[in-house]
Amino acid sequence: MVKRTAVALASLFLAVMLRGQTADPQLLAEINKIKAIDNHSHPPKLVAAGEKDDDFDALPCDPLEPSDPTTVSRPENPQYIAAWKALYNYPFNDRAPEHIKELLQTKQKVMQEQGDNFPNWVLDQLGIETELANRVAMGRGLQPPRFRWVPFDDALIFPLKNSSLSSETPDRKFFFQRETMLLRRYMKDVGRDMLPTTLQEYTAKVVTPVLEHQKENGAVAIKFEAAYLRSLDFGPTEPMEAVQQIYAHFVKGDVPLKADYTRLQNYLFRYVAREAGRLGLPVHIHTGGGCGSYFMLMGSNPALLETVLNDAALRKTNFVLIHAGAGAFTKYANYLLMKPNVYADFSEQTWLISTRRLSDTVRDLLEWYPEKVMFGTDLYANTPEINWEEIGWQTTQSSREALAIALTGMMQDGEITRERALELAHMVLHDNAAKLYGWNAGAK
Repeated sequence: MVKRTAVALASLFLAVMLRGQTADPQLLAEINKIKAIDNHSHPPKLVAAGEKDDDFDALPCDPLEPSDPTTVSRPENPQYIAAWKALYNYPFNDRAPEHIKELLQTKQKVMQEQGDNFPNWVLDQLGIETELANRVAMGRGLQPPRFRWVPFDDALIFPLKNSSLSSETPDRKFFFQRETMLLRRYMKDVGRDMLPTTLQEYTAKVVTPVLEHQKENGAVAIKFEAAYLRSLDFGPTEPMEAVQQIYAHFVKGDVPLKADYTRLQNYLFRYVAREAGRLGLPVHIHTGGGCGSYFMLMGSNPALLETVLNDAALRKTNFVLIHAGAGAFTKYANYLLMKPNVYADFSEQTWLISTRRLSDTVRDLLEWYPEKVMFGTDLYANTPEINWEEIGWQTTQSSREALAIALTGMMQDGEITRERALELAHMVLHDNAAKLYGWNAGAK
């Protein structure tokens, strides 16, 4: 009797576990029909022979000391073969060199046939209606309304000499070189060739004009990758009067002390965020793990942003926690959604972790504030055989299945009805982003 009871309990436990790990087929079929808004991506522009796209990220990871990819993002992931089959009718079930050569020929043929429409063709295959492109500048093939621009603005908060910060890690040496060049580029865009001598002039004649220029040229949000450069702890609010002497002294060329420079950065970050709110531009902030073997994880915890997110002067600015803490800090991101102007997407986790684990992240987010959760691929330019379209296919498929698994579990646990599950799916994949960016359904 005891043995039969134990077997019965074990069977029941297994049934419950399996029930929560499978997607309802009908729900998944409906989810696969939804045209999505991709809240975060790095699509490459189309280039001519010999041309290089250097704008797909302000802080590209390729030149860094390499670190091993996670299991999901390794080339041997069978999902990439599935992507080739779906995108290019790949007839094989292996990665034999002769088969890859045939694949590359097919890809080249499709690209030639599609011409400048190729990026739109990719989005059609992925079921993506609109993609927010995180780029320094847009380019050939990346046109609205299918692609919308999200420029990088970290450079605006690092106007002084960055040599001391550059020496902290090999990664930061490269990254600060990029930021210095980017600030010069932005200044040239607004007709400035030298930094103003006062902080008030810098904010009025460089920072605000750059943000307004970005808005005029199609930006729908702005992006900070600050966690690659410093901690996300932007400290307490300080008035301009408290930091203007720091700028005035060190803009002359001396290397600022780290404590002084940090205070200036904190002030400038808040200034940029406030101006972005005035212009109706949500502020996207990278949270959680990043590339590079010298990345400082603890500085990327979204909870460090609390002094910013609790700043009453910034409540007219919407903040998006990109990557929702990227696995390491997702629980913190869940809680921060309680704040009225805070949102999150689960991009990057789409290729960092498995679909099963991603479904846990998605369910956590949905059980807190489903109106604040958005889908994102974090697709990026990669190798010729596994490029942005294959990564986009893998991340999109994983996201849709993970969403279906999460919603199935919530239905089975009596938290939501089937009708509500489908409503939440539309919200996550499309409607939440459309509302945040002020786009009417079907007309952007």
